[in-house]
Amino acid sequence: MEKHLISGIQQIGLGTEDFRKSWNWIIDMFGADVRILEDDTVAERMLPYTGGRPQKRHACITVNLQGGGGYEVWQFSERRPQPCGFEIAVGDLGVLAAKVKCRDIPAFHRQISAKWKEVSPVGELPDGTPCFYVKDLYGNWFQLIERKDVYIEEHKLTGGIAGAVIGVGDMEASVRFYGEVLGYDKVVSDSEGPFEADGFLPGGVLRCRRVILARTEPFTGAFSPLMGESTLELVQVLERSPKKVYEGRFWGDPGFIQICFDITGMQALKAFCAEKGHPFTVDSCPDGEVFDMGDASGHFTYIEDPDGTLIEFVETYKVPVVKKLGWFIDMKKRDPRKGLPKFLFRMMGLVSREKVR
Repeated sequence: MEKHLISGIQQIGLGTEDFRKSWNWIIDMFGADVRILEDDTVAERMLPYTGGRPQKRHACITVNLQGGGGYEVWQFSERRPQPCGFEIAVGDLGVLAAKVKCRDIPAFHRQISAKWKEVSPVGELPDGTPCFYVKDLYGNWFQLIERKDVYIEEHKLTGGIAGAVIGVGDMEASVRFYGEVLGYDKVVSDSEGPFEADGFLPGGVLRCRRVILARTEPFTGAFSPLMGESTLELVQVLERSPKKVYEGRFWGDPGFIQICFDITGMQALKAFCAEKGHPFTVDSCPDGEVFDMGDASGHFTYIEDPDGTLIEFVETYKVPVVKKLGWFIDMKKRDPRKGLPKFLFRMMGLVSREKVR
């Protein structure tokens, strides 16, 4: 069988009630100020998750060149976004938090606390990694984790997305899924106890099982040097029945919509996922066509984890470097295992760094 290639977490999707406010907040707080693409069109190929109807929306992907995945900020344009009808608590089913790289946790905690109130005390993950939590404008959780690696030095304390915290209902089934399908096959830690004791996160004082997963096999591919390595933290609450974060709501409604992985070899991945019992639920190009994503083009698909949490795969065919000059990279003409050179990302930073108003 032909093999596919996973290059890392491309982005985590964040549905919001105000596109520009959320985008600017991410720039201000986490330094993700390089726009990779922006698209203001109709989502026609997500019908299983949008009430069976196409939905107009405004979306962007923005990154921090110090390394890590990006943030996809997303808002319905003609439909009122529907927030979750209950207070999301630790262990509820879905993406609970985005992990964000931070080179110096104490220093950044001081920096962000001086300009934002929704910040937890500094603590540690079960594996000893220093961390703390931040809530955004709409109560979404970001987990800052200490990572010293930097892709392009910009003298910031933060990088991009370095993983996710995911609420699960059956730990063994989820460990198997994320290990077999996505390659997070290394158990970094497996512990039980309160998630956190200071009361910052709802439900954090309840006993949970937490498993942190990493990959034995490093990511490879065109964007892997920028995206870097990542960890997934699975959380199963043991003292109550969890709720589904997106029960009765649409993909794109406020909250963390999906975790997206950059891949090469979509047809091989399709066969692989079906063999593992997780067939594509959405396929943007079922007949081999190319999907236009505004400034870029490619092929995207979705699967679900055992609890229905959405995992997106994107195979990029064209990516802009200097849009005004018509300079794009044709990914189909490159060795899929060879990383893109840093100067291309530096160039993107020179022409695509902006504040949104």
